[in-house]
Amino acid sequence: MEKKLEQTKSELTRIVLFGPESTGKSTLAAALADHYNTKWVPEYARDYLQKKYDDVAEICAPSDLIPIAKGQIQLENAKASVANQYLFCDTCVLQTLTYAQVYYENFRSAVLEHCVKEHKYAHFFLTYIDTPWVPDDLRDKPNERLKMFSIFEDILIQRQLPYTILKGNPKQRLQKATSIIKTL
Repeated sequence: MEKKLEQTKSELTRIVLFGPESTGKSTLAAALADHYNTKWVPEYARDYLQKKYDDVAEICAPSDLIPIAKGQIQLENAKASVANQYLFCDTCVLQTLTYAQVYYENFRSAVLEHCVKEHKYAHFFLTYIDTPWVPDDLRDKPNERLKMFSIFEDILIQRQLPYTILKGNPKQRLQKATSIIKTL
């Protein structure tokens, strides 16, 4: 496996915010990092796609997926090198793979699958759709939020990954997340 796609090994407890678009993942990742005085990893795909497709009709193409995964992993590794005890990831390669399977029928990638199997996370916080929809230039499924939530949950179940659904306002989500983190 190419070094750029390897997750740096460390003693950190890595936790992923996982779920559909516009469900508060970034907000919660930042709040958790602040609460634990550590770092969080933003979503690499957002910056990548906004720079690449500025003023272009196509939002993302299958050829973007490996560069997005590489960028996300490199960003995660960089943040891991300066984090304390916990690292909160706004997303991970499993999120990239999930969206790829939704948008590109029959999509398969041995590289992304390998990353998903090899990268280790202590827990996934699956963010529910009870947050207000905030439109932007990349979000495109405001009427499919429940369907997307179900897809994300099914992925976690199929892969037997540890997860907790987070609902409510940001304060309620933070309280629930911190109570779960105590048990990890």
